[in-house]
Amino acid sequence: MIEIEAMFPVMVTTDLAAVKAFYETVFGFNAVFFQPDFYLHLVSPGSGVQLGFLMPEHASQPEFLRSRMAADGYVISLEVNNAAQAYAQAQNMNLTIAMQLKEETWGQIHFMLQDPAGFRIDVVQHLAAATK
Repeated sequence: MIEIEAMFPVMVTTDLAAVKAFYETVFGFNAVFFQPDFYLHLVSPGSGVQLGFLMPEHASQPEFLRSRMAADGYVISLEVNNAAQAYAQAQNMNLTIAMQLKEETWGQIHFMLQDPAGFRIDVVQHLAAATK
């Protein structure tokens, strides 16, 4: 069996500096590695959550990682303690809201943002028990 120590997605996009500024400002991530023409690795200091972003067409990468990643059909889920409070903060920051705050029958309250690369972020709060 292969033992796993961590997991993080790596998304291929073109503007690493804008993505870096967004995740640092909005969610408090720290850039632990940043080369604007190659790769950005972010870590949340409180939770240890990690995200990676890679420039397209980089010569060091295999062919299947050279294309810019399509944002449709992909979502980054970030769990929070209070989705309504996070939603109010997102509105105050004038962030791009891709889906309004809503409560789901399966026991979640969430909304979605869009980052500068076009990726959607599902900001979700899990309720103690399903409400319906």
